[in-house]
This record gives sequence, structure tokens and C-alpha cells, in this order.
Amino acid sequence: MIAQWKHGPHRLTYRQAERTFGLAADALAKDEPDGLPSADLAGTCDDLLEASVPEKFKDASDSLAVDWTDMETFSRPPPAKGGDCADPEASWGHRKNNLLRSENELFYGYYLSAGIMMREENGPAVPELARRMTLSSCRHDPVRALVPVLTRMPEDGIPLGGILADSGYAHRDAGAWPSRCAPPARSPSRTSTARPRPQGHPRRRHHQQRQPVLPEDAARAAGTRAAHPQRHPEEAAAHDARTAELARYKLGRLTRDDADGYHRVACPAAAGKIRCPLRPPSMTLDRDRPEILQPPQHPQACCTQQTVTISPDVLAKTAQKHDYPSAAHRRSYARRTGAERGFATAKDPASNDISRGWCRLMGLAPLMLFTTLLIVRNQRILQAWNARQEENERRAAKGLPPKTRRRRRRTLAALAAGPP
Repeated sequence: MIAQWKHGPHRLTYRQAERTFGLAADALAKDEPDGLPSADLAGTCDDLLEASVPEKFKDASDSLAVDWTDMETFSRPPPAKGGDCADPEASWGHRKNNLLRSENELFYGYYLSAGIMMREENGPAVPELARRMTLSSCRHDPVRALVPVLTRMPEDGIPLGGILADSGYAHRDAGAWPSRCAPPARSPSRTSTARPRPQGHPRRRHHQQRQPVLPEDAARAAGTRAAHPQRHPEEAAAHDARTAELARYKLGRLTRDDADGYHRVACPAAAGKIRCPLRPPSMTLDRDRPEILQPPQHPQACCTQQTVTISPDVLAKTAQKHDYPSAAHRRSYARRTGAERGFATAKDPASNDISRGWCRLMGLAPLMLFTTLLIVRNQRILQAWNARQEENERRAAKGLPPKTRRRRRRTLAALAAGPP
């Protein structure tokens, strides 16, 4: 930090920077801390992160990969017999570990949530810069703590499109994520009025179709699992062909979501996707379409009505932009790993480490302001991005293809099974 002094610009000493940081943290903290940031602290952190994004990349993409991770406080936990500790805002939380056992690990601190800018589905690559972040005590739901941060972006004139999230956001509590985050995410500057759908799916052994379908007619195709990333191209093509069969049984969408999130759908037989005896006009279709051999004895509303209204609470936990486990879903959901890479660079001990013991700060306001000031992470991403672009331009001038990253084409199990 550089300040104007009696004899010109003066770089602040460690003590002066520490005092300045303490004054800023005290001014932005709440008078009665409750484990959530104040409005002034949240707005200041948003402005700091947005200032670290160059002007040419602000509109490069409106997709974000969001996730949360653990952030321990320097304070020791409260005594087991009861009592206070140095950081009363912190709380006990759960985090994943890298051990062989599947149990979660307890830690004392906060949940750090962040949104990393990712490329569009069919758009060019963009630098994975941190656009938004927030910190909340473990006694609060990190999903509900991140929703106000995202909904403020359209209010500030920043377009917000696809939100890439895992099952911990929508499937765990549908009322905390899709219904609260999707409607405000629409930006006035976007030409499309379609509602953005979070990408993700529940971690279950068997998955069913994530859109309304006819019962008991798509059991053979609905049992298809997600394709493995290292599957052979021929196996992946066969898998995609089976999953594409589910689109024939999905109720045909007729309208977009209205202001309240309602839309209308029609029976797939009425839409000309399948042949069904309950819809006599559909029996005149070609034989290459699937046919319902045993129609239900008691037809449902979709079989007797022309259209059916779907409310926003129907399949709210699993509603997505693309059907699971289609090829489009696999390609779109693969972008969510950008959030993991963002936390990996923020926790890299070789650069800036936010693990316990690296800094001796306690309290939500100092820790959140300190973590936001790690915008040097964005600067490193930009430097690496510019270096790759210059290298690609140099290779293109010589007629060489762009340099690709080396990836392991064979698994470790295949290498271990082979001859020495």
C-alpha cells in the first residue's frame, strides 16, 4: 500500500498496513456479529473482485461455476466442557478428506463460497477468474449465503447466465437454490427470456429422467448411467444413442416460463414423438417411432388433456438445462470443475495459502476481507492466460498448431496391469 506522506509517496510499513487493515475490517463488520457479512462488507468485496477483472473480459462470458470449501479460523475451538473462544462467530463444519474412509471431517471455521467465470457452452475459452465470493459461519447454509451475492450481479448491470453447481445446491434443499436463484438471475441486457437452469445432478447410484416423462414407458432407457470420461469413443456413442431415446418420452414443452415460473407441456404422442392408442392421430405416424403397447387403464391428465401446466416446484430439485445423462449435459457439466481449480489455486501452499496457521486473523470480517484481497490469484491466471495466447500466436505464425496440455491417456490400473 502506498500513501501520500510529507516527503512524497510512502510505502506503508507492516505495522501501518496492519492498522489500516484493522480499521477497515472494524468499519465493515456488524455491530452484532451473526456469522454473515454485512451489506457494506459484501459490497466492498464485490467491488474489489470486479476491479481485478480486465475490461475486455467483463463481458467475455456470463457463466459461473460455484462451489464452497472449508476455511479454518486461527482460533482454537471452544472447550468441550463449555465456554467461549477467541472467535465466537466460527462454528463446527464438515469437509471432505482425501483419506480412504468415506466419513467427513470436522473443522472449526467458516464456509468459503466462490463463483469462477467459465466459458459458454459453445463459446471460446476464457480465463477462469474469480468474480464473486462470500464467507459465512458453518452454522449457516452456504447455499443460502451465496444466493444474495449472485442476485446482486444483475442489479449491478453484470449479466448472469448459466450457473454450474453440483447436487449440494439444488438437490439438498430445492427451496434454497433454484426457486430463489434462477428467477433473479435474468438480466435486462439478455435477449433470451429463458430461465437459467443450474447444472448438476444428485449423487445416486441410479438416476431417472430429470424432466417429466410418461411412467413405465422409458424404464429401459432411463436406467442408463452417466458415461465415464475415459470411455471408448464407440461406447460413448452407443451410450449417447440410448440416452437420446429419453427425449422421445419427454413431455413436449410448448411455452417458456412466465413471470411466476409456470410453463405448459403436451403429451409426447400429441407432439408426434411416439405412437399411443390413447391418441388416435399418433397411430398414423411412421413405424420407426416407439409405440405404447399397454396404455394405462386410468389415463392421467397428460393423456386426456391437450396441455398440462407445470409449476416451478415440480422436480425443482433435479430440473436442469440439459437432460441427464445426455452428451450435452456431460459437456456442459464438465465446466463445473473450474470451481475446484479456483479453490486449488487459492489453497496452493507454493503461492497463497489460506489454511489454518498461515494468517492469524479471527472473525468473519477480517477473514473475508483478507480472502478477497487475494485477487493476486486473478493476476496469476491473467499472466498465464496472456503467456499461452502469445505462445499460440507465435506457433501460428510458424504454421504450427496450438500447444495442447499433456493428458494421461491410459489409466494407472492399465499401466500397472501391463508388463514392466
